[in-house]
Amino acid sequence: MISMILDLINPYTLKIIISCRKEDSINQISNRINLSYGWTYEWVQKLADSGVFKLTRMKVYLNKNNYFYKKTLKYIKEVLSDKASFYYEILSLFGIKYAFTKLDSVFIWTEGGYNISRYKDFYPIYIKVDKKDKPVFDYYCKKLNLRVNKNKGVFYKVSYLKGFEVDYLDKIPVDSLKATISFMNKNKYNFEPALEMIKEIYNKKINIKYKEVLTNV
Repeated sequence: MISMILDLINPYTLKIIISCRKEDSINQISNRINLSYGWTYEWVQKLADSGVFKLTRMKVYLNKNNYFYKKTLKYIKEVLSDKASFYYEILSLFGIKYAFTKLDSVFIWTEGGYNISRYKDFYPIYIKVDKKDKPVFDYYCKKLNLRVNKNKGVFYKVSYLKGFEVDYLDKIPVDSLKATISFMNKNKYNFEPALEMIKEIYNKKINIKYKEVLTNV
């Protein structure tokens, strides 16, 4: 039993277990975890051999009572679910339409150079999720013990919207640079350093004198 469990512990099986739904397919899992169909099939089959899944010709059915599955989820909840990095990275495995927004669009467009009003005991991660995907998003948050719209610790601060546009920076879904600059301009006092960074990184014409003011103090 122990040998079998150790053989199954790797990044691929971890992503499959995180991404899988009660009723699924190998093709859908493959798309969500961004792994080829062949490799996904191989690891799903190994997990099925250990009882995590029941397979039919077209479907993958999850056995939530399986020992390895429960132990893996327990590890995720106890070790990973309080880490901000996990909240950021895990979204891509949900198979939903989402984008980082507000403070997080600033964080992303400044390449991690500007982060404000967040610390270990209060770390909201601002995202917007397509309304049609809310049930799926809720399923994963419940499954992985991820906090939503709370007031302490790491949590998602979510807006559920219909039909929003998504831009990408290094394959990360985010508000457009134009929308992000507009957000910062509405709160200019808090975002002058970030606007200066955006001006320099993307060669944008932004009327900002933050660096000059600091130099002259």
